[in-house]
Amino acid sequence: MIADLPYEPLLEILGVYVSAMSGALAAVRKQFDVFGILVLGWATGLGGGMLRDVLIGAVPPVGISDWRLIVTAVAGGLTMYFFHPRLERARRAIVMLDAGALAIFTVVGTIKGLELGTTATAAVVVGVMTGVGGGVLRDLLTGEVPVVLHHRQLYAVPALLGSSLVVLLWWWDRLDPWTVAASVLLVFALRVAALRFRLTVPGPWRGFPQR
Repeated sequence: MIADLPYEPLLEILGVYVSAMSGALAAVRKQFDVFGILVLGWATGLGGGMLRDVLIGAVPPVGISDWRLIVTAVAGGLTMYFFHPRLERARRAIVMLDAGALAIFTVVGTIKGLELGTTATAAVVVGVMTGVGGGVLRDLLTGEVPVVLHHRQLYAVPALLGSSLVVLLWWWDRLDPWTVAASVLLVFALRVAALRFRLTVPGPWRGFPQR
Protein backbone atom coordinates (compact mmCIF):
# COMPACT_ATOMS: atom_id res chain seq x y z
CA MET A 1 0.00 0.00 0.00
CA ILE A 2 2.54 2.61 1.12
CA ALA A 3 5.22 1.18 -1.13
CA ASP A 4 3.04 2.12 -4.12
CA LEU A 5 3.76 5.83 -3.63
CA PRO A 6 6.70 6.41 -6.04
CA TYR A 7 6.35 10.20 -5.89
CA GLU A 8 7.39 10.30 -2.25
CA PRO A 9 11.08 11.09 -3.06
CA LEU A 10 9.93 13.98 -5.26
CA LEU A 11 7.88 15.39 -2.39
CA GLU A 12 10.90 15.18 -0.11
CA ILE A 13 13.18 16.89 -2.63
CA LEU A 14 10.69 19.73 -3.03
CA GLY A 15 10.39 20.10 0.73
CA VAL A 16 14.17 20.19 1.18
CA TYR A 17 14.59 22.90 -1.45
CA VAL A 18 11.88 25.10 0.01
CA SER A 19 13.11 24.66 3.58
CA ALA A 20 16.70 25.34 2.56
CA MET A 21 15.60 28.65 1.04
CA SER A 22 13.84 29.53 4.29
CA GLY A 23 16.96 28.75 6.32
CA ALA A 24 19.23 30.64 3.95
CA LEU A 25 16.96 33.69 4.15
CA ALA A 26 17.23 33.64 7.94
CA ALA A 27 21.03 33.50 7.57
CA VAL A 28 21.01 36.45 5.15
CA ARG A 29 19.01 38.52 7.62
CA LYS A 30 21.55 37.67 10.32
CA GLN A 31 24.38 38.77 7.99
CA PHE A 32 25.99 35.32 7.83
CA ASP A 33 28.78 34.77 5.31
CA VAL A 34 28.33 32.49 2.30
CA PHE A 35 29.44 29.42 4.25
CA GLY A 36 27.02 30.18 7.06
CA ILE A 37 24.19 30.71 4.58
CA LEU A 38 24.81 27.34 2.95
CA VAL A 39 25.18 25.55 6.29
CA LEU A 40 21.95 27.03 7.61
CA GLY A 41 20.18 26.15 4.37
CA TRP A 42 21.44 22.57 4.67
CA ALA A 43 20.47 22.34 8.35
CA THR A 44 16.99 23.71 7.76
CA GLY A 45 16.36 21.65 4.64
CA LEU A 46 17.56 18.37 6.11
CA GLY A 47 17.19 18.84 9.87
CA GLY A 48 13.68 17.42 10.01
CA GLY A 49 14.64 14.40 7.92
CA MET A 50 17.70 13.69 10.05
CA LEU A 51 15.65 13.93 13.23
CA ARG A 52 13.11 11.55 11.68
CA ASP A 53 15.80 9.04 10.78
CA VAL A 54 17.25 9.14 14.29
CA LEU A 55 13.78 8.51 15.75
CA ILE A 56 13.03 5.55 13.47
CA GLY A 57 16.56 4.13 13.56
CA ALA A 58 17.43 4.71 9.90
CA VAL A 59 21.21 4.77 9.57
CA PRO A 60 22.86 6.85 8.24
CA PRO A 61 20.47 9.83 8.24
CA VAL A 62 19.51 11.24 4.85
CA GLY A 63 21.15 14.57 5.64
CA ILE A 64 24.59 13.01 5.32
CA SER A 65 23.91 10.04 3.05
CA ASP A 66 21.53 11.00 0.21
CA TRP A 67 23.49 13.08 -2.28
CA ARG A 68 20.30 14.17 -4.06
CA LEU A 69 18.92 15.81 -0.93
CA ILE A 70 22.29 17.35 -0.01
CA VAL A 71 22.62 18.87 -3.48
CA THR A 72 19.02 20.10 -3.28
CA ALA A 73 19.66 21.79 0.08
CA VAL A 74 22.81 23.47 -1.26
CA ALA A 75 20.88 24.59 -4.35
CA GLY A 76 18.23 26.17 -2.13
CA GLY A 77 20.91 27.98 -0.16
CA LEU A 78 22.64 29.22 -3.32
CA THR A 79 19.32 30.40 -4.74
CA MET A 80 18.78 32.60 -1.71
CA TYR A 81 22.45 33.72 -1.63
CA PHE A 82 22.36 35.05 -5.19
CA PHE A 83 18.78 36.28 -5.37
CA HIS A 84 18.02 37.36 -1.80
CA PRO A 85 17.59 41.09 -2.60
CA ARG A 86 14.65 40.20 -4.81
CA LEU A 87 13.39 37.26 -2.79
CA GLU A 88 13.57 39.03 0.55
CA ARG A 89 11.08 41.59 -0.71
CA ALA A 90 8.78 38.68 -1.45
CA ARG A 91 8.60 37.76 2.23
CA ARG A 92 5.02 36.59 1.96
CA ALA A 93 6.02 34.13 -0.75
CA ILE A 94 8.77 32.74 1.49
CA VAL A 95 6.29 32.32 4.34
CA MET A 96 4.03 30.39 1.98
CA LEU A 97 6.96 28.22 0.94
CA ASP A 98 7.75 27.53 4.58
CA ALA A 99 4.14 26.46 5.13
CA GLY A 100 4.44 24.19 2.12
CA ALA A 101 7.62 22.63 3.48
CA LEU A 102 5.91 22.01 6.83
CA ALA A 103 3.06 20.23 5.04
CA ILE A 104 5.30 18.12 2.81
CA PHE A 105 7.72 17.06 5.54
CA THR A 106 4.90 16.19 7.93
CA VAL A 107 3.23 13.86 5.44
CA VAL A 108 6.47 12.32 4.16
CA GLY A 109 7.75 11.80 7.71
CA THR A 110 4.56 10.04 8.74
CA ILE A 111 4.68 7.77 5.70
CA LYS A 112 8.33 6.94 6.41
CA GLY A 113 7.41 5.92 9.95
CA LEU A 114 4.56 3.73 8.72
CA GLU A 115 6.82 2.12 6.12
CA LEU A 116 9.12 0.92 8.88
CA GLY A 117 6.25 -0.59 10.82
CA THR A 118 6.06 1.85 13.73
CA THR A 119 2.92 2.15 15.81
CA ALA A 120 0.31 4.76 14.89
CA THR A 121 1.35 6.98 17.79
CA ALA A 122 5.02 6.76 16.86
CA ALA A 123 4.23 7.57 13.22
CA VAL A 124 2.37 10.73 14.28
CA VAL A 125 5.26 11.81 16.50
CA VAL A 126 7.75 11.15 13.71
CA GLY A 127 5.61 13.10 11.24
CA VAL A 128 5.30 16.13 13.49
CA MET A 129 8.99 16.13 14.39
CA THR A 130 9.92 15.86 10.71
CA GLY A 131 7.65 18.79 9.90
CA VAL A 132 8.92 21.16 12.58
CA GLY A 133 12.49 19.87 12.99
CA GLY A 134 14.14 21.96 10.29
CA GLY A 135 12.52 25.18 11.52
CA VAL A 136 13.55 24.46 15.11
CA LEU A 137 17.16 23.88 14.05
CA ARG A 138 17.12 27.07 11.94
CA ASP A 139 15.91 29.17 14.84
CA LEU A 140 18.39 27.68 17.31
CA LEU A 141 21.35 28.27 14.99
CA THR A 142 20.32 31.90 14.48
CA GLY A 143 19.90 32.51 18.20
CA GLU A 144 16.10 32.68 18.16
CA VAL A 145 13.54 30.91 20.29
CA PRO A 146 11.97 28.30 17.96
CA VAL A 147 8.69 29.47 16.45
CA VAL A 148 7.03 26.24 17.52
CA LEU A 149 7.66 27.15 21.18
CA HIS A 150 6.66 30.79 21.27
CA HIS A 151 4.59 33.44 19.49
CA ARG A 152 1.66 31.07 20.24
CA GLN A 153 1.48 30.32 16.52
CA LEU A 154 -0.43 27.38 15.08
CA TYR A 155 2.68 25.65 13.76
CA ALA A 156 2.79 22.19 15.29
CA VAL A 157 -1.01 21.84 15.47
CA PRO A 158 -1.50 21.67 11.65
CA ALA A 159 1.32 19.13 11.51
CA LEU A 160 -0.31 17.06 14.25
CA LEU A 161 -3.67 17.04 12.46
CA GLY A 162 -2.15 16.23 9.09
CA SER A 163 -0.01 13.42 10.48
CA SER A 164 -3.00 11.94 12.29
CA LEU A 165 -5.00 12.03 9.05
CA VAL A 166 -2.27 10.13 7.18
CA VAL A 167 -2.24 7.44 9.87
CA LEU A 168 -6.04 7.11 9.68
CA LEU A 169 -5.93 6.84 5.90
CA TRP A 170 -3.30 4.14 6.19
CA TRP A 171 -5.39 2.34 8.80
CA TRP A 172 -8.45 2.45 6.49
CA ASP A 173 -6.35 1.36 3.49
CA ARG A 174 -7.10 4.64 1.72
CA LEU A 175 -3.58 6.01 1.35
CA ASP A 176 -3.13 6.84 -2.34
CA PRO A 177 -1.82 9.78 -4.40
CA TRP A 178 -5.08 11.69 -4.02
CA THR A 179 -5.40 11.30 -0.27
CA VAL A 180 -1.72 12.06 0.27
CA ALA A 181 -2.14 15.27 -1.74
CA ALA A 182 -5.22 16.10 0.32
CA SER A 183 -3.24 15.60 3.53
CA VAL A 184 -0.50 17.93 2.32
CA LEU A 185 -3.08 20.53 1.35
CA LEU A 186 -4.78 20.24 4.75
CA VAL A 187 -1.59 21.03 6.67
CA PHE A 188 -0.74 23.84 4.27
CA ALA A 189 -4.22 25.36 4.44
CA LEU A 190 -4.34 25.24 8.23
CA ARG A 191 -0.93 26.91 8.51
CA VAL A 192 -1.84 29.61 5.99
CA ALA A 193 -5.20 30.22 7.68
CA ALA A 194 -3.45 30.58 11.04
CA LEU A 195 -1.15 33.22 9.56
CA ARG A 196 -3.90 34.99 7.65
CA PHE A 197 -6.35 35.21 10.53
CA ARG A 198 -3.71 35.33 13.28
CA LEU A 199 -4.98 32.22 14.97
CA THR A 200 -3.03 31.35 18.11
CA VAL A 201 -2.93 28.77 20.85
CA PRO A 202 -3.61 29.79 24.48
CA GLY A 203 -0.76 31.28 26.49
CA PRO A 204 -0.02 30.59 30.17
CA TRP A 205 -3.14 30.24 32.29
CA ARG A 206 -3.50 33.23 34.57
CA GLY A 207 -6.05 31.79 36.92
CA PHE A 208 -9.68 32.69 37.43
CA PRO A 209 -10.60 36.38 37.24
CA GLN A 210 -10.65 38.19 40.56
CA ARG A 211 -14.01 39.38 41.79
